[in-house]
Amino acid sequence: MSEEILKALMQLFGLIAKQDDGVQESEIEFVKNFLTQQLTSEAVDEYFALFQRHSKDKRSNGNNDGKVQLTSMKDSVRIIGICKKINKQLNKEQKVVVLVRMYELVNADRKFTDQRMAIINTAADVFKFSADEKKSIEAFVVSDDLKKLDYENVLAINSEENDGEHREHIQAQKLHGNILILRVKSADLYFLRYTGDQDVFLNGLLLSNRRIYLFPKGSFLKLPARAPIYYTDVVSRFMTDASTPKISYVVENLGFQFKNGGIGLRDVNLAEEHGRLVGIMGASGAGKTTLLNVLSGTENPSAGEVRINGINLHQEREKIEGVIGLIPQDDLLIEELTVFENLYYNAKLCFKDKNEEELTQLVNDTLQSLGLFERRNLKVGSPLNKMISGGQRKRLNIALELIREPSILFVDEPTSGLSSRDSENVMNLLRELTLKGKLIFVVIHQPSSDIYKMFDKMFILDTGGYPVYYGNPSESLIYFKRLDAQINSEQGECPQCGNLNPELVFNIIDANVIDEYGNYTNKRKTSPKEWNEHYVNNIEIPKVKDVETAPPRSLNIPAWINQFKIYTLRDFFSKISNTQYILLNILEAPILGLILSFLIRYIVNPDSNVYIFRDNENIPPYIFMGIVVALFFGLIVSAEEIFKDAKILKREAFLNLSRSSYLVSKVLILFTISAIQMGLFVGVANTVLGIKDMYLEFWLALFSVSAFANILGLILSASFNSIVTIYILIPLVMIPQMVLGGAMFTFDKLNRDISSADKVPFIAEFMPSRWIYEGLMVDQYKNNKFRKVFFDVEQEESSTDFKVVFYIQELQDILDNCNKYLSKADKTEDDKESFINDLALLKNEVNKENNRVKDINFSSLDKLEADSFNSSVYSELNTYLEELKESYSNRFVAASNKKEKMINYAMSTYGRDKFNALKDKYVNESISDIVCKVFEKNKILREGDKLIQNVDPIYLLPEPSFALDFRSHFFAPKKHFAGNYFETLWFNISMVWLFTILLYIVLYYDLLRKSFKAFSEFKYLKK
Repeated sequence: MSEEILKALMQLFGLIAKQDDGVQESEIEFVKNFLTQQLTSEAVDEYFALFQRHSKDKRSNGNNDGKVQLTSMKDSVRIIGICKKINKQLNKEQKVVVLVRMYELVNADRKFTDQRMAIINTAADVFKFSADEKKSIEAFVVSDDLKKLDYENVLAINSEENDGEHREHIQAQKLHGNILILRVKSADLYFLRYTGDQDVFLNGLLLSNRRIYLFPKGSFLKLPARAPIYYTDVVSRFMTDASTPKISYVVENLGFQFKNGGIGLRDVNLAEEHGRLVGIMGASGAGKTTLLNVLSGTENPSAGEVRINGINLHQEREKIEGVIGLIPQDDLLIEELTVFENLYYNAKLCFKDKNEEELTQLVNDTLQSLGLFERRNLKVGSPLNKMISGGQRKRLNIALELIREPSILFVDEPTSGLSSRDSENVMNLLRELTLKGKLIFVVIHQPSSDIYKMFDKMFILDTGGYPVYYGNPSESLIYFKRLDAQINSEQGECPQCGNLNPELVFNIIDANVIDEYGNYTNKRKTSPKEWNEHYVNNIEIPKVKDVETAPPRSLNIPAWINQFKIYTLRDFFSKISNTQYILLNILEAPILGLILSFLIRYIVNPDSNVYIFRDNENIPPYIFMGIVVALFFGLIVSAEEIFKDAKILKREAFLNLSRSSYLVSKVLILFTISAIQMGLFVGVANTVLGIKDMYLEFWLALFSVSAFANILGLILSASFNSIVTIYILIPLVMIPQMVLGGAMFTFDKLNRDISSADKVPFIAEFMPSRWIYEGLMVDQYKNNKFRKVFFDVEQEESSTDFKVVFYIQELQDILDNCNKYLSKADKTEDDKESFINDLALLKNEVNKENNRVKDINFSSLDKLEADSFNSSVYSELNTYLEELKESYSNRFVAASNKKEKMINYAMSTYGRDKFNALKDKYVNESISDIVCKVFEKNKILREGDKLIQNVDPIYLLPEPSFALDFRSHFFAPKKHFAGNYFETLWFNISMVWLFTILLYIVLYYDLLRKSFKAFSEFKYLKK
């Protein structure tokens, strides 16, 4: 109370007391007691002197003859002026208190004269009290007759049975007189007075029948022969409404065990109904948040059950969808969106049947009620870059759940990090919700006295998950002081100020033993188990009957497609509002493309200073670096996406929204970003390097691998709980892509345990980098504007040349070795084994040639066995090889002649210079050298019973083993599948998208996280 208001109140007290025979001793005593409660002893005299000055009746000139004096016109004007002055400075609650104190002054000697009551009525009129409230307040103070107190906002507590005349009543046997409680609805305040002469205690303080007491939140009355009456009991009488949905929340023998074997909760029992605010307290590590998670259904208990209206929370979740809301301790806000947008998109996910106008109105109304309307267009910002205050963040965080009004709400430390003012505002908000019939559980840490008394019930845990108290908050201090045998154990709060110290509870619980030197030891006086034994013996768990009706639900979620739209718009606006994020993602790719292409734009002849694409040896590394860039960008842009939404997803899990709609919206946004990035990268880099007519192919290939990386990044983001872990894993998933991409190391030079001479290593088949690198290299070589004209004829030329020069010659050499074996006198086991292997190879390869060249056939394949082979077979096979060689030679000559004619025609048509210029622009010699393996020393390899072409892989068509066989050698010009051949680039891109789809399935079902969880559980069970 401010100095001005207190001065004004003393003037009003003086003007009231001076009427009708002047000031009485009881009134003087009341004023002194009132000032003593408000001020220090030094200031009491100053304000009491002000009261005395205004309480003297100057009209009598000191000669008061005892006659009744009327209120003077001057005093009347002064009263109205004082009331108007303080009216502008008081809120509604303060006005009610001032008015009641004025009545209390008159009540001190029970002199309710017309003049005194007229002054008070004048103040009530200036304070804008309604006629009904003014009448009920006056009747509450003046009358002891219950018949005159038949108001809906007055409750009587007495020993009589309810005779039906009084609307609100609580029976208390053996109570003399009445305890009257007044509810001032407009200010949500309760006042109490007692008319009897017994010892009745309010929060441990003895009640006087001459005083009116404020009945604050968390208070309790202790009566002579009855269980205490709590604030909750009184409020529930006034708040009883047939339209309020009924809720029963029953917890029986609840236990929870951690995966490491530690006990989190032990035999927890609770029973609550709608309209209650229940606090959960405990030392750090006592299990508060664990209890909240189990009670809300986030975690499954190891023992016991939780029932909501008779429905098992953990076994029948689908029956209570939308009933529960959870507000974790951390903010669940999208920092890039405004206050309004955070609440708006959340509302869209909750109410499918509301149009835009209704949704906007609902959001604005909610913001108005929370005091956030003026901040609605501000960005939320991060805790380190605040746009709104901590208290506003908390209120908005709560609003995300409140807007759909779940019937049961769980809140984890809503006041942590807030000022005392903001903490009270947040708790007042939760208190108001309980008055609407909600059941709210709140984990609270170090509450103030006012906040502590707001709770209807307090559940206290000790270390190890032991319950040690469950009941009225104010009575908890009395309970623990009594068990600790402290003095004044019957006194819960301070007699002077009415405050209580919740910290005292934990001082008693955690008190340590003192040694003989007076020093505290590390041993507790009372162990958690002993406190739990006291709890079991002294605390009675209330009985709540299971409500038979279904719990009220607040879910009305939109269809899948609308959820997808909402998620997409929310994510889109969140990203575009972050200017740094957009600029970096848009500019990073072209800048990196420019730097990379500029650095590797190699000019062979520095004197001419003319860039020739054909001579640039850096094009293959550029292609590979483009793939690395695509992988890196794809992973970086997606690595935090689900991780940063984890808390929001935890809250939205109670809405039962579609996981796929959320994931698809993420994928769409990320694919769009990657598509733009790769378009800018390819557009800049390919232009600088002079890669002609390949923009679409390069963009699609790099976008495909970036899209794969997007999904891979989302999997990492969804599977790990630390952003550091996610970024540490990025090299782990990228380096294999680089090593097995086919650019850094040739596949046939890898470890023989994983490599194969005629096919890409099996492990490399799972590397998108290998598919894209191969596809781009092959496409750049065979489908550029110059090469594609000659490729078919060059393919025929290359394959026939290999057959003539290497392949048939190798077969003839092997055949000669077999013939030598026949004539050899001394044959060792090694010779015999070599002979058998040679025959197996000849049989296998000749059989292939029979299928390749239909007009030349070797019919004695069955004689290429160790016991059948002889000189006659040798001669026959030798003749066949000669004919085969001649056939291939003829085909080679024909292909060479055709190519020469094509070249001559092109030169004669376009001219030699233009022909060479075209080759300089479209053909890159370094790519040609790689895909043709020009520098390979071993042109042909032998592996088991087959010969492998180890040169010109770009011209070698794969020969499948079965219809669905798609595996081939590296740089194959076409890929086989299901009896058909496909262009390598398009087939390889399709394979990458197949991997991407498979990864999406892993993401959707969260298989990586589940596998880690299953593995850890297996290890625990094994132990």
